[in-house]
Amino acid sequence: MLKVEEIINLLPHRYPFLLVDRILELEPGKRARGLKNVTINEAFFQGHFPGEPIMPGVLIIEAMAQVGGVILMSLPAYEGNRAYFAGMDKVRFRRPVYPGDSVIIDVEVLWHRGAFGRVRAEGRVGGQLVAEGELSYCLTRPEREAKCVSPDS
Repeated sequence: MLKVEEIINLLPHRYPFLLVDRILELEPGKRARGLKNVTINEAFFQGHFPGEPIMPGVLIIEAMAQVGGVILMSLPAYEGNRAYFAGMDKVRFRRPVYPGDSVIIDVEVLWHRGAFGRVRAEGRVGGQLVAEGELSYCLTRPEREAKCVSPDS
C-alpha cells in the first residue's frame, strides 16, 4: 500500500491535478488498485454542474491513468522517467460520480514494449462500474522533449 506522500515521489502531479489518494495494492509492472476519495471541496465542483455536482469524466480517466503511471514508475528501470498519456480507446462512462463517493480504480498492464504500453482500467463506486477503458502511454525522461509517437499511428 502506498500513501499519498509515496505517490508524490513516483508521479510529477501536484494539487489540484494529483487525483489518486492511495494505492491499495501494487504489483509493479503488472497491476494496481488505487483509491480516489471525491469530496465537495474539489476545485472542479465550483463550475461542473453547480447545484448538481458530478465529477468530470475526463478527471476520472486521468485518475485511472495516474494509477497506471504508478504501476510503471514503481519499477527501478523507469526511475526518473515520466509516463505521458498517449491515447484512450474503448472508454465508457457508466454512471456519475458524486461528492462523497470513493472510486476504487483497478488497472492492469495489457502490454509494454520499449517506451510504449497500454493498460486496461476500471473505476467502481460501491462495486458498481462508473468508467472503463484502455489507456496508452509513452515513457520518456523529463529532461528530453516529450516526443511520444504512438506505435498505433
